[in-house]
Amino acid sequence: MSVPLADRVIHLAYDPGISPQGGGLPGLAVLKNVVNSINMFGIIAVVGALAVSLGVWAWGHHTGGHQAEANGKKGALVASGAALGLGAANGIVDFFSSLGSQVH
Repeated sequence: MSVPLADRVIHLAYDPGISPQGGGLPGLAVLKNVVNSINMFGIIAVVGALAVSLGVWAWGHHTGGHQAEANGKKGALVASGAALGLGAANGIVDFFSSLGSQVH
């Protein structure tokens, strides 16, 4: 037996009433702690990558190594972008989560 198209569209538009809610699963605090630790590890790694990239940039500049200088610049730019992404991760997820909750 086939279902009419109008009934299928109504079924697709059905709101299941699900929304994010804290405290529903055991271990949520542990998961938040793990993610915070991963974020901190990433930030520390980015600081190291930035320091190395800046050192390569300076070394390449002072020795006339144009390839090393260019690689140092690229590394500094990538590390800076990674730091921006790691620092803004909560805000980015919150922005798109709020944007997504407005879709009806």
